[in-house]
Parts: sequence; C-alpha cells; structure tokens
Amino acid sequence: MAGAGRRSESDDGDDGEPMLTTQQAAARLGVKPETLYAYVSRGLLDRVRAPDGKGSRYPAAGVEALAARGGRGAGGRGTGVAAEPIRTGLTLIEGDRLCYRGRDVTDFLAAGSFETVAEWLWSGRHVPAARFTAAATALAAARAAAEVLPARARAVDRLQAGVIAAAVTDPLRFDIQPAGVIATTRTLIATMVAALPRLAEGEDRQDAPIAELLWPRLTRQAPGADGLRALDGALILLADHDVAPSTYAARIAASTRAHPYAVVTAGLAVLDGPMHGGAGALAHRLIADAVAGGDPLGVLAERLRGEGGVPGFGHSLYRTADPRAEALLRLVEPLPDPGGGWTVVRALVDAARERLGTFPNSDFALAALAYQSRMAADATETVVAVARSAGWIAHALEEYQAPVVRHRPRGLYVGERPA
Repeated sequence: MAGAGRRSESDDGDDGEPMLTTQQAAARLGVKPETLYAYVSRGLLDRVRAPDGKGSRYPAAGVEALAARGGRGAGGRGTGVAAEPIRTGLTLIEGDRLCYRGRDVTDFLAAGSFETVAEWLWSGRHVPAARFTAAATALAAARAAAEVLPARARAVDRLQAGVIAAAVTDPLRFDIQPAGVIATTRTLIATMVAALPRLAEGEDRQDAPIAELLWPRLTRQAPGADGLRALDGALILLADHDVAPSTYAARIAASTRAHPYAVVTAGLAVLDGPMHGGAGALAHRLIADAVAGGDPLGVLAERLRGEGGVPGFGHSLYRTADPRAEALLRLVEPLPDPGGGWTVVRALVDAARERLGTFPNSDFALAALAYQSRMAADATETVVAVARSAGWIAHALEEYQAPVVRHRPRGLYVGERPA
C-alpha cells in the first residue's frame, strides 16, 4: 500500500485489523496530519489510541474507503463527499466562502440577527424584526422535564428532554406544511432556550432576542453589547453547514414525515457525539491548558504527540481558512480580557499557522468566545445545538417536499453465511 511502509505488531488492532499511523494515513489521503482530526470530528474516519498511548492509529480499510470517495486515487485529498450528494438550496460552501441561500454569511453579521437568518433559511424571506416567543404551556412542560434531571445533567441533556416534553403539549405537531412548521419552530427554539436554568440572577426581558435569552444560561458574567453581538454572531455563523452528520439525521427523520420536534430531537441525538457537537469542548480545554501553562506552542506539541491532531484546527471542507472562525474571532476580540486569554488565543492561531500550516475552525472560535466569557466548556455544544436547530428545520422543509423514505442505504452483508 502506498505510503504504508513496513508494519510492526502495533499497527494491527485488537481484532487483527490492519492499522495505519497518522503519517501513513495522511500520506494515503494526500493531506496534512492535522486534517485527519477534522475527518474524525466529522465522522468520516475512525481513530483509536496507539498501544503505547502515544499517537493514534487509523483502520486501513476506513482510510481506503475515504480515499476512494475522494475520487482522486491514492494521492487524492479524500473529502468524504458522497457520490450522490443531497440536493439542497440552503448552504453553499465554495472555496473558503459560506453562503446561505446565495448570501454570504458575513452579510448577516452586519445587518441581521439569528432570528433573521433562521427566517431566511426557512423561507428565503428577509425579516429584520423577527422575534421568537415561547409558548406558555410548552415552556412549563419543558422546564418541568429539565428540572427533574440530575444536577450533573448537561445543558444539551436538558434541551433534549425539553423538546420531547414540548412536543407532547402540541396537538398540531404533525402539521408539516411549511407555514405550520415555521410557526412551530419559532416557538420551539425560544422554548428550548427559556427552559434552560439561568446561571445569572435576573428576569428575562419580554420578547428578548434569542442571544439575550441564552447568554445568562451559559455564564454568570454580564454580557455587554459586545458579548451579545458575539453570541448572536456565533448563532448566525453556525445555523447551517451543508449536510453535517446531525443534519443528515434530521433529514432522515423528515423523510419519514416525522414532526418538527422529532426532527430536532434526531439532530440533537447525533450532535451529542464527542466528535461532532462536543468538539468545541476539546478546543476549550486546549485554550485553558495554554493559558494555565503559559506555553501555547508546548500545548500544541502535546496534543500532536498524544492525539495526532490539534482540536479546533483544520477542516475538511475548507482549504486555507474557515470563514466562520475568522468572522467569530473578530467579534470575540473586543470582549474584556482580564485574564490574558485573548493573547493566548492569538498565539495558538499564529503557532498553528506558522508551524503546522493549518487554520482555526469554528470549534476553536466558539471555544474562544466561551473561554473569554467565563462559560463552561460544554456551553459550546449548547450554542451549536440552538443555532443548528434552525438549520435542521430548514433541511426538513426541503425533505418534506421530497419522496418519502428516500434515504434507505442497502447493507452489504459480510458475516457468516447460512448453511
């Protein structure tokens, strides 16, 4: 196998499956070692810890399959894009640019809000004064469901419980006509957020924007105008991103004509994976360790040695820059910085670019926002869950107009044959 070299006993998994080192897998796919982490985070490639605890190993069969899907042979970049992509009019990723329905996502940062972006994704209509309001009955049920969970429950656990409880209160949840779905989702997103317990004292302002409603549920620190602008920007930038794993799950649910609450539940279930929604927490830990140790370059080296990649850097869909990360980091920069975290953030970005040839992705930028705002590491997953709920429903609206149950892959049986 090209680039594989001679294997040692440590190159085989516990079941005897051939394994590749980070360098071997990267050579086979024609990418940098850091890019492998992005493939793993998107669920395109499996990874296991090496027997000696240092570095990672990748199943050779999985690397080969990924290389084949890349369509460029042994030296291809291996993007993992399916041969028959899902046709969508929602998100365009072209070069290093991200667009929602033909508009550059950064346009919404200058003139718009998360609610405006949600309406744009759902209907293609520009609604500058859009506001989402929770339904009283659904909110009471969602709060009750979230409150009975153990204290150790994460915010995303409470979101999942709240969505299920809210669904039960809605007798019209099976209405999947566009107008009904959009009306349902406006109240659902507000209900999801308002059902989370507040960390900061105070009362919710009537008809508050989603960013303002969410902030005190993520941190005790007062937001200020810059903080709310940064959080709203994060929600805008993360509302949709092609057919990510959680989005695909949402589309599959919609293809069976599951109602909007079930669509969001499906998305939340897949987002819960540590290599999807949980990726921001890993980047948050990277920043925290770099601040605590005062040695950003040393922390990068430790991650490379221990994990074979650096969380929060590189992305399989972008070549030189993640536009979401660049835009969000610009919004984070003006935030108060009493602990010197921003200096470390910039040092990590510079070191990764100069020494590793890679760039920060949205997970890193969101982790920077969380760290600077004194949010817990898992707050990053909460932000993604709220933001992506708008995108999941946009994809569901497309799927409701497509043939029923069209996502039905056929399994290839490789087990024991019957006598």
